[in-house]
Amino acid sequence: MWDPSKYLAFADHRSRPFFDLVGRITAEAPRRVVDLGCGPGNLTETLALRWPSATVEASDSSPEMVAAARQRGIDATVADVRDWQPSPDTDVVVSNAVLQWVPGHEELLASWVPRLPPGAWLAFQVPGNFGAPSHVRVRALAATPRWRDRLESVVLREDDAVLDPEGYASLLSDAGCAVDAWETTYVQRLTGDDPVLEWVTGTALRPIRTALSDEDWAEFRSELAPVLRTEYPRRADGTTWFPFRRVFVVARVP
Repeated sequence: MWDPSKYLAFADHRSRPFFDLVGRITAEAPRRVVDLGCGPGNLTETLALRWPSATVEASDSSPEMVAAARQRGIDATVADVRDWQPSPDTDVVVSNAVLQWVPGHEELLASWVPRLPPGAWLAFQVPGNFGAPSHVRVRALAATPRWRDRLESVVLREDDAVLDPEGYASLLSDAGCAVDAWETTYVQRLTGDDPVLEWVTGTALRPIRTALSDEDWAEFRSELAPVLRTEYPRRADGTTWFPFRRVFVVARVP
């Protein structure tokens, strides 16, 4: 279950990669702009403001996120990104931190290209930090005897959940696109008690939260918290540095 309020607790940090991504799209007057994985809709609103004449299509797999987006006046729908197919007038497709949840999303991307109209833009970014301590330590704890049986059905993202920029560039270039691909590591300054734990609670820990009872969830968090404090120590000024690598791709259909 996605918690929109938990996700929005770090809205500034989560929105910066979105704007860095969308800033590389130079479409002037697209007919339809699609936001795949719109979340609570706070960023979808900016797409409507940038391209006011476009039809904005928004979807998310989480009913809670879609409900939050609808409260903002966005006509969002509950849908699985794997089932999405572009309409003939789809000139811009944006997917922000979604495809890392989709095994085999490389084939999905390649299947969209021939279905998009000439000149369409396909832009997405995915976290590239699955080898970071924030994720490695979660997987290690979930694999311990205490938790292994209870979490055996939970799929946690591994290091190979996403490609590097060259991998995506090659994939979409082979499909005929002009591609701009890059990566950025944001050194995020977090505040509060156990800020890295709170960060991953809104994203990476979601499958674990869904699988556990309230009591077990509280215990899992209590075991994880000191581990993350050691990996990401608090500075003298009370803040915590949290490096976060992301992979960006902007492709133009020929």
